[in-house]
Amino acid sequence: MTRKEIREVVVVDSIRLPVGKSSRAQMDKLGGYYRNSSSQDMLIHVLESLVDRIQTKSSTFDAHEIEDVHVGILSQIGDQGGNIARIAQLMARNIPDIVAGATVNRYCNAGLQAINTCTNAIKVGDGDIMIAAGVENLTHYSMGIDFQIGTFIDVEQIHAQFSERMSDLQERMSFVQGESAEQVADKYDLSREDMDKFGLWSHQKATQGMRDSELYEKRVVPVEVEIENRDGTMETKTVTRDQTIREICLDDPETAWEQMERLNPVFREEGRVTAGNSSQISDGASAVMLMAREKADELGLKPLVRILSTAVAGDDPQLMLTGPIPAMERALARADNLTMEEMHCIEPNEAFASPCLAFAKHFDYSFEDPRVNPYGGAIAIGHPIGASGVQFFTNMVHYLVNTNQRYGIQTLCGGGGVGIATVVERVS
Repeated sequence: MTRKEIREVVVVDSIRLPVGKSSRAQMDKLGGYYRNSSSQDMLIHVLESLVDRIQTKSSTFDAHEIEDVHVGILSQIGDQGGNIARIAQLMARNIPDIVAGATVNRYCNAGLQAINTCTNAIKVGDGDIMIAAGVENLTHYSMGIDFQIGTFIDVEQIHAQFSERMSDLQERMSFVQGESAEQVADKYDLSREDMDKFGLWSHQKATQGMRDSELYEKRVVPVEVEIENRDGTMETKTVTRDQTIREICLDDPETAWEQMERLNPVFREEGRVTAGNSSQISDGASAVMLMAREKADELGLKPLVRILSTAVAGDDPQLMLTGPIPAMERALARADNLTMEEMHCIEPNEAFASPCLAFAKHFDYSFEDPRVNPYGGAIAIGHPIGASGVQFFTNMVHYLVNTNQRYGIQTLCGGGGVGIATVVERVS
């Protein structure tokens, strides 16, 4: 048996769509970007945009050499079902039919899992070029709808067995992540004020990042969407900016703080978790091009970062949101024992403020450390579940390149207490 050589894996580009608001109950009021868009269309656009950009950078790049497209997604039903990775790849105008596609679900970890799966395949020689992507339209498919779909299937015995198993599991696993966020705040003695400050800070950083148009356009690509007007007519609009960010937090922080203080707790009567310190339900798509270093060099493509290590870890399924702690520890150890102090960008998904502050306490850095989500996180930008891992990986990669910094670590918590982490190094 021949041992395969371990190869260096690099990112040559990483992009995302502007994030749209998502709220089925308030859809008429909010007018989310993607309310009339299919998840397939969102994914097709970001895949085509990524390939177009690579073809512009390298005249010798051939899309036929892409081995696989892995797509993170949560709810695999409707136009998000049927292996959306393969469907979108086949419908994309610039990706040949010979390219394969696979859909990945690890809850909120799904997008970063797509990146890590492609990374580890390229690392051992199972392909030279791969695309990792993520998509989620929560306006169309709310979180947990794939569980509910079983109630519409008239197979009583199977459904009864499913329900019994889930009933047993629910004794160990909380599906209300907001209550888990409250439990994290209890365990780490976090105050409502500190959690709100973190939420305000997320919007301030995201606003600054969005207003730096030159750098913003390096990572966020425009997209045409069909918007239904209140009179029922349809209008095509090109959207270029995140719809979710509250710019008042930077422009008038005193007023924004007063508004945040007035928000009621959502999950406990005297709790600390509010809409102001929790991620936004949103819609989005993102994609990254990964290559073996020698292939990028052959094509004359300048790598942005190299992937140093990946890791996953399970943790308490009820506390749930602390899974990133052991995942980050493993990823750092695998990256030649790097430490959190050596990271120049720390990119935890802001499902809620409380786990992000818990990570700070555990790894002994400040709640206001400027390395944390420097372009804002999910509290400000939003959390389109399957896309989030790639969306915030994109932010991290471009931040390291734009600021000439070296190391970054990204992590996400996931349903059931699963954490994931990836460490990267800017290619100088």
